[in-house]
Amino acid sequence: MKNKFSLQIFLLFTLLVNILASNTDILTNYRVNGVENIEKQLDKELTNINYWQEFLKTKDTKFGYMESYCNILTCNKQKSKLTIYQKDENSSTYKLLKEYHAYTGKEKGDKLKEGDLKTPIGIYELTQKIDKLDPFYGPMAFVTSYPNTYDKYRHKTGQGIWIHGLPIDQQRDEFTKGCIAIDNENIECLDKHLDLSKTVLLIDKSDIKTNIAKQELAVILSQLYTWRYAWIYNDLDTYLSFYDKDFERFDGMDKTKFSNYKTRIFNKKENKTIIFTKINVLPYPDTKNIYKITFTEQYKSDSFSFTGDKVLIVQLLNNKISIITEK
Repeated sequence: MKNKFSLQIFLLFTLLVNILASNTDILTNYRVNGVENIEKQLDKELTNINYWQEFLKTKDTKFGYMESYCNILTCNKQKSKLTIYQKDENSSTYKLLKEYHAYTGKEKGDKLKEGDLKTPIGIYELTQKIDKLDPFYGPMAFVTSYPNTYDKYRHKTGQGIWIHGLPIDQQRDEFTKGCIAIDNENIECLDKHLDLSKTVLLIDKSDIKTNIAKQELAVILSQLYTWRYAWIYNDLDTYLSFYDKDFERFDGMDKTKFSNYKTRIFNKKENKTIIFTKINVLPYPDTKNIYKITFTEQYKSDSFSFTGDKVLIVQLLNNKISIITEK
């Protein structure tokens, strides 16, 4: 009952916005066909790139589009630098907060396999803080999500990539086995500024790409909601057209098996409610037109319900996203 009431409030608010914009089509549709039909029309409007272009005008897209991160950590391996940006609550922009000297892997390049002494390039979450560990790693460490969904798609191996301190009672080399290490005073400073659940780590071989084009983000977001629209309204052909020919799901399911699986589900013709919140769209470091999209998905059909985190790795080609892998 609560969810239904919340949906009605949302629909009425959206209706009011459109009335103020002199859009009488939605009002007429509601008068003639009721709420269910207007909901479909609103879902269609979310696929419109013009909506997203207008929506993004006032957003800080320095690193991409983000709804759930208040801290951004960037690591430039070439310059041996770890930087933290923090979201200003008043302006909703990301401001440079601190910059630390950092040690990274002994070998250059992207991490490909366990033991190659390289620091990975990519986008990672901080999954855990450890403060009871070997003194070699300093007073604390932050565990990263390496290998992430895209790493696994590319068959990378290895684990245990941390941001940690320096040895408390001994000397160490000016490189790591693949982790990111900063002075102990600095890691304690970093700890004071981090909310682990709202932090993203971007690692690249050089400077992290900034000032992401709003037009690209508008295309991706409108495409994301076009994919969602096809999903909700059982348009199987359009839905599957978003998946790359070399698509492989996190569990190894390839495009053919995935298509067969989704065909069986779509053929049920069930009613669905699908809501995306906490959306983040970030260009993937050291790639061309590859983006990581994350969001919280609320899915409810006649036979199944799910709420959880979703990851899409997509390539943007000719103003269309192609899903490479998902989890």
